Amino acid sequence: MKRLFLLLALLALIAPVAAQDMGGCMIEAPESAAQINMIGWTYPIIDFYADELEACNAVDNIDVNTQLLDSGSAHDQLRLALGAGGTSPYDIIMVTQGDIESYVAEGWMMPLNDLIDKYEDEYQISDILGIGDMTVDGNIYGLPMEQNTRHMFYRPDLLEKHGLEIPDTWDDVIAACGVLAAEDSIVIPFTVQLHAGWAWRLEFMDLVLGFGGDLLNEDNTPAFHSDEGVMALEKLVEIVDACMGEEGLTYSIDDSQIGIATGELAMAFTWASRAASMDDPDFSDFVGGITFGPAPRAIEGAPYAATGGTGAGLGIPANIDDDPDLVFQVMLEAMDEETMLRGSNYGVITRRAVAAVAEARYLPAVFETIAGGVVGSNVPAIGAVLNPVLGNWLPQIVTGEMSAAELLDAAAEAYTAEATAQGFIEG
Repeated sequence: MKRLFLLLALLALIAPVAAQDMGGCMIEAPESAAQINMIGWTYPIIDFYADELEACNAVDNIDVNTQLLDSGSAHDQLRLALGAGGTSPYDIIMVTQGDIESYVAEGWMMPLNDLIDKYEDEYQISDILGIGDMTVDGNIYGLPMEQNTRHMFYRPDLLEKHGLEIPDTWDDVIAACGVLAAEDSIVIPFTVQLHAGWAWRLEFMDLVLGFGGDLLNEDNTPAFHSDEGVMALEKLVEIVDACMGEEGLTYSIDDSQIGIATGELAMAFTWASRAASMDDPDFSDFVGGITFGPAPRAIEGAPYAATGGTGAGLGIPANIDDDPDLVFQVMLEAMDEETMLRGSNYGVITRRAVAAVAEARYLPAVFETIAGGVVGSNVPAIGAVLNPVLGNWLPQIVTGEMSAAELLDAAAEAYTAEATAQGFIEG
């Protein structure tokens, strides 16, 4: 019952109503009625932005509707809607860098360069960090709402009780799990999100980089099935066996957030966007009692094994029937400096002017991970081919039917065939 209550509380976390009085939507009313639909996935800072988008309902002839689902459902619905052809039912879509890579490859996204140039002086769009991460071949397809990365959440009282140091490497995490397994007050020692194919893919890719490997060669041929790739996948299996078990494999991002906040977990490796709720007395049983650290390293002294920087942003599908100019203005009204200053209470925002003054307990861990973490690459073949291939193959490692090397060789073969068919590899 407690978990159900907290999940409902998670879905309901929004900015205080009184804060709306501080802002407002300053768009000039269009001559004809416009219904603007947005889709995304829910967590505190996105709930805040959704409310800010809907603030434009105060303008005559504008009707903004936001739909926030869980991450998996939102992505499924987006791909179904955008892939169906015809007019998009959504005018504004929530996107990550990986989404943009995939959607641009499918021809589903509208370049925003001309609109950005038009409204730069009014909204100071160049103050927004991470636009380069939402750029493909010089075309900008999204405006980042938040910076994000994955980092450690942990209970310092339990680490102290069991004589454990703060984990620095993934081997340290695994060793700590062996000790914490004896702690009666928790359900499982630790979770990293491995509940879906995309989650396996993300953790694997960052670990490959953390071990010093590459995902693709310069000619787009596969490199992820290297020794570093095998070590990365084997390390994920070690983490599952030592820390999570079958139950831990079911933990979504929401479940991990709830688990660390309620005492089910001693440690979690999850998204910075979930950290603010640890000090929300309506959500957390351990206000002030959850501490944050940077992402674990794959190898001692190596970069933190997590990419970071740009989190989610907003983009516009290529095939909308509303005026893109009006839709873009609605986006900008929800992302101006005044709005982001209020949003800094809910997550790591993207405007430089606001980031310089924002304060939160978890920010040092976030910025340390971003500054010292591995660096991904914005290569079209990754979004179009590699991401779905790895998402399909990697979860199969838990069946035990293939070794890590055998599975990655099979995935490399599948990737090569599809990348060649799509023209990323010369035939």
